[in-house]
Amino acid sequence: MKRINGALIAISAFIAGVAALLGLGYQYSNQDTVPKGVMLENWTLGGMKIQDALQQLEGRINILEERKVKFISEQPEQFSFTYSLKEIGVSYSADELQTALKQLTAGNMIDRIKARYSFHEQWNLHTKWDDTRLKNKLNGQWEKETFGVPVNAVRNITKSDTIEYIPEKNVYRIDWTLLSQQIEAMLPSDFTANKEEQSLQITLPLIIKRPAITVNSLKAEGIERKMIQFTTDLYTSGEGRVYNVSSAAKIVDGMILKPGEIFNYAEVIAAADKKYGFREAPVILNGKLVPGIGGGICQVSSTLYNAAIRTGLEIVERRNHSLPVSYLPKGQDATFAEGVINFRFKNNTGKSLLIQSAVNNRKLTVKLFGTLPRNVTYTIESHVVEILTAPDKYVQNPSLAAGTRQVLQGGKPGYVVDTYQIKRVDGKVTEKKRISHDTYRAQPSLIAVGVTDSEKSSPAPSKSDQKSILEDGIEGPVF
Repeated sequence: MKRINGALIAISAFIAGVAALLGLGYQYSNQDTVPKGVMLENWTLGGMKIQDALQQLEGRINILEERKVKFISEQPEQFSFTYSLKEIGVSYSADELQTALKQLTAGNMIDRIKARYSFHEQWNLHTKWDDTRLKNKLNGQWEKETFGVPVNAVRNITKSDTIEYIPEKNVYRIDWTLLSQQIEAMLPSDFTANKEEQSLQITLPLIIKRPAITVNSLKAEGIERKMIQFTTDLYTSGEGRVYNVSSAAKIVDGMILKPGEIFNYAEVIAAADKKYGFREAPVILNGKLVPGIGGGICQVSSTLYNAAIRTGLEIVERRNHSLPVSYLPKGQDATFAEGVINFRFKNNTGKSLLIQSAVNNRKLTVKLFGTLPRNVTYTIESHVVEILTAPDKYVQNPSLAAGTRQVLQGGKPGYVVDTYQIKRVDGKVTEKKRISHDTYRAQPSLIAVGVTDSEKSSPAPSKSDQKSILEDGIEGPVF
C-alpha cells in the first residue's frame, strides 16, 4: 500500500512539475515586450512593447529618410538647393530586426520560446543609396541650364592678316565620382538626428568641362602667320566668268589642310557646281576658245598654284593650259579638265595650312596661312626656251579664183617654257630647280584658197582623231 501511495505521489509531483513548466513556458513565450538589452545601432528598444517597437522603428526610419541635405555650389556663383535623403535615393531598413520581432508572437509556443531565447541583442541599420534619383534631378539639361554650355575657341584673321583668338568658354559639370563618395561618407547611420535638426551640407564638387576646340588646340595646328598672298585680275572677264571664279573661290575659302593632306581641285569644282552652279563663259576646247559653262574656274587653281609654289608646297598634279592665259606669265598656270586633268598639292609643312580666297574689285586673291620659317623665301622664274611657228590651215573656197588666197584668221605662235623655283635662306640661294616644262600649242592661220574644177571634187580632209579635251570649264560648247 505504501508503494502505491509513493507512486501516486511521484506521478502527481511530475504532473505538477510539467504543469509548472508549461505555465512558465506559456508565460515566457507570450511576453509582448522586446527582450531586455536589445539595441538597434544606438537606439535601445529592449523592454518596449513589441508593437510599439515596430511602430517606432518605422517612424524613426521615416524621420531619418526625411532629413534634409543642403547642396551648396560655389561656382560660377554661390547658390544652394535642398533635397531630403529620400528624394536623393537614400533608404534605410532593419528588415532582420523587424522579422525577428514578429517571430516573437508568431507560431506555436515552442517556436516563440526559441525565437525569444535566441534573440540577438545588437542589430544593424542598413543604408542603401541609389544615385539614379539624384542623377535624374541633376541631369545634363539641369547642368546646361545651371552652368551653361562650352563654347569653342575661334581663330580670326584680321583685316591686316594677323591672327587673333577668341578664347573658349569653359563650364562646370558635377564630379559624380567625388559627389558619390561625399554622400556615402556623410549618410547618418543611427537615430541620433531628428526632423528638426540642422540639415546636412555638401559642397557640390565640380570639374571644368572644356569645349572640343581651345586656343591651345588651335595654336597647336601651327597656323602662325600669313605665308603668302597672290593676286590675279579679272578686269577683262565677263560677268559669267567672274561668277564662276567667285563660286570656286568661295569653296576654297576657309579650307584647312592637315599635315600631309592633299588638296584636290576636282572636289572643289564638284562642291561649287552643287552649291552655286556655274554660268556661261568661254572655255578651251582643243586649243580654241569656245562658248561653254564654267569658264574661268582655272583662274582659281592657277592663282592657288602660284601661292603654293612660292611657299615650297609639294605639287602632286598640275598641267598648263593648252593656250597661254592673260592673267599669268607663261609657265605659271594650272588648268583643269574634268576627269582628265586635275590640280593637287600636298601640305608638306608639318603643320596645318589655312587657305583664304576671295574675289573683290575684280581681283582674285589667295592667301596661305601656316608655318614657314621667316628666313626662307621662294621666287619663281619662267623662260621661253622655244617659240613654235603658227602653222597654216587651208580651207577651200569655191568663190575664190583658182590659185588665190585669203587670210581668214591670223595664227598665233606656240611656246615651250621652263619654270624654275629658287629657294633662299637668309637671302642666299640654296636651291634652284626646274619645276615644269610646258608647251603651249600654236594656233594656226586659217587661209581660204581658190580651187580648180578638178579639186572641187576632191574628198574633204579627214578629221583628226585626237581626243577632245575641255579645259577651264565643265561643259561646252554652248551656241
